[in-house]
Amino acid sequence: MNTYAPVSALSTAREISSKRLTPQAALDHCRKRVLKHEGSVKAFEELAEKWVANSGPLAGIAIGVKDIFDTFDIATTYGSSLYADHQPSIDSTLVTMLRNCGATIAGKTVTTEFAWFSPGKTCNPHNLQHTPGGSSSGSAAGVAAGFFPAAIGTQTGGSIIRPAAFCGVSGYKPSFRLFPTLGLKHFSWSLDTIGFFAARAEDNAFIAATCSNRDLMINEADNSAPRIGVYRSQIDDLMSGDMAEAVDHTVKRAEQNGATVVEVIGNDIVEAARAAHAIIQGFEAVLALADERRRSAQKLSEKLTEYLDECSQITPDQYDDARRTANHARKASRQLFEECDILLLPSAPGSAPETLASTGDSVFNRMWTLLGMPCVNVVSGFNHKNMPLGIQVIAPFGKDKKALQAAHWLENISHR
Repeated sequence: MNTYAPVSALSTAREISSKRLTPQAALDHCRKRVLKHEGSVKAFEELAEKWVANSGPLAGIAIGVKDIFDTFDIATTYGSSLYADHQPSIDSTLVTMLRNCGATIAGKTVTTEFAWFSPGKTCNPHNLQHTPGGSSSGSAAGVAAGFFPAAIGTQTGGSIIRPAAFCGVSGYKPSFRLFPTLGLKHFSWSLDTIGFFAARAEDNAFIAATCSNRDLMINEADNSAPRIGVYRSQIDDLMSGDMAEAVDHTVKRAEQNGATVVEVIGNDIVEAARAAHAIIQGFEAVLALADERRRSAQKLSEKLTEYLDECSQITPDQYDDARRTANHARKASRQLFEECDILLLPSAPGSAPETLASTGDSVFNRMWTLLGMPCVNVVSGFNHKNMPLGIQVIAPFGKDKKALQAAHWLENISHR
């Protein structure tokens, strides 16, 4: 049973604004949880030495930073022993944006090797024997454990949405390039997308809106039900029984609360993007890690070395064909929203697998990452082992507020 609980970033900010809580007291509360439980959860690669309150709209909000973002005051290892002593001279752009708003960097959270595949040391707070998910696992688990109200991560395949689903928190993957990737160690520059973790969609919207000055905040006065398209595809048979039931339950609940629900069948052009993802990621990874592979191959994991060797066989022509496929799919994807505002589909095949040797399967995430659409994980219940199940809300490219608003609506009806 989960003994942890997330901390709401928005509620914390409101408490601070009303003078019922001081920024330093909010930080101290979270840090005490870290000192008590980090030995079990292992969310941090390196904990910041001090948490000092700053001034600004995010004062008192501790932020976990995936160890793939450069930070001038904390070592950045990219999840690799090759960079064990690496100390950047400046912050990545997103970290600077957060600091400029008064956020306190809690520390660097655990990532997989170069944010790819090899699992890190982090455990799932809901059950320490289960994986917390993909390469942003430290960020997702830290939010779930209440170590910090919010965290940042990246998604190349499914490493925002899947860890959020496995850890039972809100994960928001913005539209591609909505947030700058400067100061980020890339694995695939056409896919790597910055994202956020928080307790609920309204918390993610608050953090993302505040640091970017974009119109992303939830409209609390808008209780209108979205038009929902339940996305059906050729991989639906990969859903577990629990996941299929969670989707059906969410759909019924939405209809009972006034939502119009239709089925949306993936067309061949869009579905072709699923295979294109692997080609684009592999070709770009070989180039992104070319120097590490040439000069320090012995410090790369065996799995990563094998992967890069295999992907080095991808030709430029194959890569260009895959990019054309992706471009066609992006244009064709507009048709998916002709009768609906958002799409609804699983965040993962099921709940977090009972293993720490795998991060789970991103099969339900990769295509949407390639298409660049905003995605938000919504906790849709728990299975018989009390492990979270997640459903993702997907909106058209550039309609991030619509995705966050719909996720907020679904979260609210789940408590009615």
